[in-house]
Amino acid sequence: VQLVQSGAEVKHPGTSVKVSCKTSGYTFISDFIDWVRQDPAQGLEWVGRIDPEDGETTLAQNFQGRLTFTADTSTSTVYLDLENLRSEDSAVYYCTTLEFTYWGQGTQVTVAS
Repeated sequence: VQLVQSGAEVKHPGTSVKVSCKTSGYTFISDFIDWVRQDPAQGLEWVGRIDPEDGETTLAQNFQGRLTFTADTSTSTVYLDLENLRSEDSAVYYCTTLEFTYWGQGTQVTVAS
């Protein structure tokens, strides 16, 4: 099982970022894909999850209205789209699946003026 994420991003406050997570080695629609983020100040924070089979999402409360997950079953890829970025969104974002057993390598998102 492999999860390969897109590269680091540097963004200005108020803009948006899109992070991809391409999966392989298992049945894409068989399990949720969760996203978590980590920064030195806040530690590990669960961001939300998507069910690739039907696209249903669950978002952490503090991201609602700014965050969208999508899944492309043709490429076994999920996407995280975070809008209206703030400096406190700076973190390493990880995708993970099969009950947090397998993880992507992480994507550093830096939000700075």
